[in-house]
Amino acid sequence: MSQHQTTSAQDDEPAAILVVDDDREIRTLLTQSLGARGYRVSAAANTREMDAVLDRERIDAVLLDVMMPGEDGISACRRITRDGGPAVIMLSALGEERDRIVGLEIGASHYLPKPCSAREVVATVRAALRSRQRAEPRDRSRLTFDGWTMDLLAHELFDAQGVLVGLTDGEFALLRVFAERPRRVLSREWLLEAARGPNSDAFDRAIDVQISRLRRKLRSGGDEIIRTIRNEGYLFVPAVGRA
Repeated sequence: MSQHQTTSAQDDEPAAILVVDDDREIRTLLTQSLGARGYRVSAAANTREMDAVLDRERIDAVLLDVMMPGEDGISACRRITRDGGPAVIMLSALGEERDRIVGLEIGASHYLPKPCSAREVVATVRAALRSRQRAEPRDRSRLTFDGWTMDLLAHELFDAQGVLVGLTDGEFALLRVFAERPRRVLSREWLLEAARGPNSDAFDRAIDVQISRLRRKLRSGGDEIIRTIRNEGYLFVPAVGRA
Protein backbone atom coordinates (compact mmCIF):
# COMPACT_ATOMS: atom_id res chain seq x y z
CA MET A 1 0.00 0.00 0.00
CA SER A 2 1.64 3.23 -1.13
CA GLN A 3 1.93 6.16 1.23
CA HIS A 4 0.22 8.72 -1.00
CA GLN A 5 -2.96 6.71 -0.92
CA THR A 6 -3.40 6.81 2.84
CA THR A 7 -1.79 10.02 4.04
CA SER A 8 -3.30 13.48 4.08
CA ALA A 9 -2.11 16.31 1.90
CA GLN A 10 -1.14 18.31 4.97
CA ASP A 11 1.43 16.02 6.60
CA ASP A 12 2.67 12.45 6.79
CA GLU A 13 0.04 11.22 9.23
CA PRO A 14 -2.65 8.79 8.01
CA ALA A 15 -5.57 10.52 6.34
CA ALA A 16 -8.56 10.92 8.65
CA ILE A 17 -11.93 9.66 7.41
CA LEU A 18 -15.32 10.24 9.04
CA VAL A 19 -18.14 7.77 8.34
CA VAL A 20 -21.61 9.29 8.88
CA ASP A 21 -24.49 6.80 8.61
CA ASP A 22 -27.43 5.98 10.87
CA ASP A 23 -27.08 2.26 10.04
CA ARG A 24 -24.79 0.74 12.67
CA GLU A 25 -23.82 -2.26 10.53
CA ILE A 26 -22.76 -0.03 7.65
CA ARG A 27 -20.79 2.24 9.99
CA THR A 28 -18.98 -0.75 11.47
CA LEU A 29 -18.23 -2.32 8.07
CA LEU A 30 -16.83 0.89 6.58
CA THR A 31 -14.90 1.80 9.71
CA GLN A 32 -13.22 -1.59 9.83
CA SER A 33 -12.51 -1.68 6.08
CA LEU A 34 -10.92 1.76 6.02
CA GLY A 35 -9.05 1.21 9.27
CA ALA A 36 -7.56 -2.02 7.90
CA ARG A 37 -6.10 0.00 5.04
CA GLY A 38 -4.26 2.42 7.27
CA TYR A 39 -6.71 5.31 7.60
CA ARG A 40 -7.65 6.98 10.87
CA VAL A 41 -11.41 6.48 11.03
CA SER A 42 -14.13 8.10 13.14
CA ALA A 43 -17.85 7.36 12.98
CA ALA A 44 -21.08 9.27 13.58
CA ALA A 45 -24.72 8.18 13.55
CA ASN A 46 -26.12 11.59 12.55
CA THR A 47 -25.06 15.09 11.59
CA ARG A 48 -25.05 16.28 15.20
CA GLU A 49 -22.39 13.70 16.04
CA MET A 50 -20.66 14.55 12.76
CA ASP A 51 -20.37 18.21 13.75
CA ALA A 52 -18.90 17.23 17.12
CA VAL A 53 -16.17 15.19 15.40
CA LEU A 54 -15.42 17.97 12.88
CA ASP A 55 -15.09 20.46 15.74
CA ARG A 56 -12.71 18.15 17.58
CA GLU A 57 -10.54 16.74 14.80
CA ARG A 58 -9.08 17.52 11.41
CA ILE A 59 -10.90 15.30 8.91
CA ASP A 60 -9.71 14.81 5.32
CA ALA A 61 -12.82 13.12 3.87
CA VAL A 62 -16.39 12.42 4.98
CA LEU A 63 -18.45 9.43 3.85
CA LEU A 64 -21.93 10.89 4.21
CA ASP A 65 -25.25 9.05 4.00
CA VAL A 66 -28.06 11.02 2.36
CA MET A 67 -31.11 9.61 4.16
CA MET A 68 -30.79 10.07 7.92
CA PRO A 69 -33.14 11.14 10.73
CA GLY A 70 -32.92 14.85 11.47
CA GLU A 71 -30.76 16.84 9.09
CA ASP A 72 -30.19 14.91 5.87
CA GLY A 73 -26.90 14.40 4.09
CA ILE A 74 -27.65 16.91 1.32
CA SER A 75 -28.05 19.75 3.81
CA ALA A 76 -24.97 18.63 5.75
CA CYS A 77 -22.89 18.37 2.57
CA ARG A 78 -23.89 21.89 1.60
CA ARG A 79 -22.71 23.19 4.98
CA ILE A 80 -19.41 21.29 4.92
CA THR A 81 -18.39 22.29 1.41
CA ARG A 82 -19.56 25.90 1.84
CA ASP A 83 -17.20 26.29 4.78
CA GLY A 84 -14.25 24.82 2.87
CA GLY A 85 -14.30 21.59 4.84
CA PRO A 86 -13.12 18.08 3.95
CA ALA A 87 -13.91 16.18 0.78
CA VAL A 88 -17.42 14.66 0.85
CA ILE A 89 -18.41 11.31 -0.64
CA MET A 90 -22.18 10.84 -0.70
CA LEU A 91 -23.69 7.42 0.06
CA SER A 92 -27.32 6.85 -0.86
CA ALA A 93 -29.89 4.26 -1.79
CA LEU A 94 -31.26 6.94 -4.10
CA GLY A 95 -29.48 5.93 -7.28
CA GLU A 96 -31.34 8.10 -9.77
CA GLU A 97 -29.25 10.35 -11.99
CA ARG A 98 -30.94 13.51 -10.67
CA ASP A 99 -29.98 12.56 -7.10
CA ARG A 100 -26.34 12.07 -8.07
CA ILE A 101 -26.33 15.40 -9.88
CA VAL A 102 -27.73 17.22 -6.85
CA GLY A 103 -25.05 15.73 -4.62
CA LEU A 104 -22.25 16.69 -6.99
CA GLU A 105 -23.63 20.16 -7.65
CA ILE A 106 -23.62 21.09 -3.95
CA GLY A 107 -19.96 20.17 -3.58
CA ALA A 108 -19.62 16.41 -3.08
CA SER A 109 -16.52 15.07 -4.78
CA HIS A 110 -18.03 11.61 -5.42
CA TYR A 111 -21.39 9.84 -5.18
CA LEU A 112 -21.81 6.12 -4.41
CA PRO A 113 -25.20 4.40 -4.72
CA LYS A 114 -26.07 1.79 -2.08
CA PRO A 115 -25.43 -1.06 -1.87
CA CYS A 116 -21.74 -0.74 -2.64
CA SER A 117 -18.83 -2.92 -1.68
CA ALA A 118 -16.24 -1.93 0.90
CA ARG A 119 -13.61 -2.28 -1.84
CA GLU A 120 -15.44 0.27 -3.99
CA VAL A 121 -15.72 2.66 -1.05
CA VAL A 122 -12.00 2.40 -0.30
CA ALA A 123 -11.13 3.06 -3.96
CA THR A 124 -13.42 6.10 -3.99
CA VAL A 125 -11.86 7.47 -0.80
CA ARG A 126 -8.41 7.15 -2.37
CA ALA A 127 -9.62 8.96 -5.48
CA ALA A 128 -11.18 11.76 -3.41
CA LEU A 129 -7.98 12.25 -1.42
CA ARG A 130 -5.85 12.31 -4.59
CA SER A 131 -8.17 14.89 -6.17
CA ARG A 132 -7.96 17.02 -3.06
CA GLN A 133 -4.16 16.88 -3.06
CA ARG A 134 -3.98 17.92 -6.72
CA ALA A 135 -6.36 20.81 -6.09
CA GLU A 136 -4.30 22.25 -3.23
CA PRO A 137 -1.51 24.66 -4.22
CA ARG A 138 1.98 23.50 -3.34
CA ASP A 139 4.83 25.35 -1.62
CA ARG A 140 2.61 27.77 0.25
CA SER A 141 4.78 29.22 2.96
CA ARG A 142 2.24 31.21 5.00
CA LEU A 143 -0.42 30.03 7.43
CA THR A 144 -3.31 32.35 8.30
CA PHE A 145 -5.81 32.18 11.16
CA ASP A 146 -8.08 34.77 12.81
CA GLY A 147 -6.21 37.65 11.18
CA TRP A 148 -2.78 36.30 12.13
CA THR A 149 -0.17 35.32 9.53
CA MET A 150 2.73 32.91 10.07
CA ASP A 151 5.62 33.07 7.63
CA LEU A 152 7.05 29.55 7.81
CA LEU A 153 10.22 30.38 5.90
CA ALA A 154 11.14 33.51 7.86
CA HIS A 155 9.83 32.16 11.19
CA GLU A 156 7.78 35.32 11.72
CA LEU A 157 4.28 35.99 13.07
CA PHE A 158 2.25 39.07 12.10
CA ASP A 159 -0.97 40.35 13.65
CA ALA A 160 -4.01 41.64 11.71
CA GLN A 161 -2.36 45.06 11.29
CA GLY A 162 0.81 43.53 9.87
CA VAL A 163 2.82 44.17 13.03
CA LEU A 164 5.58 41.65 13.72
CA VAL A 165 5.08 39.75 16.99
CA GLY A 166 8.22 38.50 18.69
CA LEU A 167 8.32 34.74 19.29
CA THR A 168 11.16 32.59 20.53
CA ASP A 169 12.22 29.66 18.34
CA GLY A 170 10.43 27.29 20.73
CA GLU A 171 7.21 29.33 20.70
CA PHE A 172 7.21 29.51 16.90
CA ALA A 173 7.82 25.76 16.60
CA LEU A 174 4.96 25.03 18.99
CA LEU A 175 2.57 27.43 17.25
CA ARG A 176 3.42 25.82 13.92
CA VAL A 177 2.60 22.38 15.28
CA PHE A 178 -0.80 23.70 16.40
CA ALA A 179 -1.53 25.63 13.20
CA GLU A 180 -0.70 22.67 10.95
CA ARG A 181 -3.09 20.44 12.94
CA PRO A 182 -6.08 22.66 13.77
CA ARG A 183 -9.27 21.43 15.42
CA ARG A 184 -7.57 18.38 16.91
CA VAL A 185 -6.85 17.54 20.53
CA LEU A 186 -3.08 17.18 21.01
CA SER A 187 -1.60 15.73 24.18
CA ARG A 188 1.23 17.44 26.09
CA GLU A 189 3.56 14.55 25.37
CA TRP A 190 2.80 14.63 21.64
CA LEU A 191 3.23 18.41 21.48
CA LEU A 192 6.56 18.21 23.30
CA GLU A 193 7.95 15.62 20.90
CA ALA A 194 6.55 17.33 17.78
CA ALA A 195 7.86 20.77 18.74
CA ARG A 196 11.22 19.81 20.28
CA GLY A 197 12.03 16.39 18.86
CA PRO A 198 11.98 12.86 20.31
CA ASN A 199 15.24 13.37 22.21
CA SER A 200 14.08 16.38 24.19
CA ASP A 201 14.64 16.08 27.94
CA ALA A 202 12.11 18.82 28.79
CA PHE A 203 9.20 18.03 31.07
CA ASP A 204 5.70 17.96 29.61
CA ARG A 205 4.74 20.83 31.94
CA ALA A 206 7.19 22.98 29.98
CA ILE A 207 4.57 22.90 27.22
CA ASP A 208 2.05 24.44 29.64
CA VAL A 209 4.42 27.34 30.29
CA GLN A 210 5.10 27.88 26.61
CA ILE A 211 1.39 27.73 25.75
CA SER A 212 0.69 30.30 28.46
CA ARG A 213 3.21 32.64 26.82
CA LEU A 214 1.73 32.02 23.38
CA ARG A 215 -1.76 32.80 24.66
CA ARG A 216 -0.59 36.15 26.02
CA LYS A 217 1.00 37.06 22.70
CA LEU A 218 -2.08 35.97 20.72
CA ARG A 219 -4.57 37.71 22.97
CA SER A 220 -4.96 40.92 20.96
CA GLY A 221 -7.77 39.48 18.85
CA GLY A 222 -9.87 38.75 21.93
CA ASP A 223 -10.87 35.23 20.80
CA GLU A 224 -9.68 31.98 22.36
CA ILE A 225 -7.09 30.43 20.07
CA ILE A 226 -5.61 27.59 22.14
CA ARG A 227 -8.17 25.75 24.24
CA THR A 228 -7.37 23.47 27.17
CA ILE A 229 -9.13 20.09 26.96
CA ARG A 230 -9.28 18.72 30.48
CA ASN A 231 -7.23 15.53 31.02
CA GLU A 232 -6.45 15.32 27.29
CA GLY A 233 -4.31 18.23 26.13
CA TYR A 234 -4.86 21.27 23.94
CA LEU A 235 -6.84 22.18 20.83
CA PHE A 236 -6.08 24.92 18.28
CA VAL A 237 -9.50 26.53 17.77
CA PRO A 238 -9.47 28.64 14.56
CA ALA A 239 -9.61 27.39 11.00
CA VAL A 240 -6.26 27.70 9.23
CA GLY A 241 -5.59 28.69 5.64
CA ARG A 242 -2.47 28.74 3.49
CA ALA A 243 -1.25 31.58 1.34
